[in-house]
Amino acid sequence: MNTITKLSVDPSAVPDTNDLDGWVVVDGSPTMRTWALHKNADGSMLSGMWEATPGTYHATYSAYEFVHMISGRIVITPDGGTPVTVQAGDAFVVEADFKGTWEIQEAVRKHFDFKL
Repeated sequence: MNTITKLSVDPSAVPDTNDLDGWVVVDGSPTMRTWALHKNADGSMLSGMWEATPGTYHATYSAYEFVHMISGRIVITPDGGTPVTVQAGDAFVVEADFKGTWEIQEAVRKHFDFKL
């Protein structure tokens, strides 16, 4: 097994276009595409690429996620909390107990690492 895996989207790969579990559209008509690019040996982590078009989702997380934004801008607001704006070049984490909105203001592309 390789101990280093370079992640890239194969141009012929077909993304999953279903909304993520726990994500509900609350404004606009956003769409998302997800490419699962790598799962670690014990199956506990998933790495991939995610894209979404403008609109707002209410998201409920059940696991930790690390994100590196490649393009776009999102205002993420925890239920009852303070909005946080993230954009191209930013890196951030979302804890497993997160519930709140993702207002996608500009089309987004991000790398993610998700604890399964």
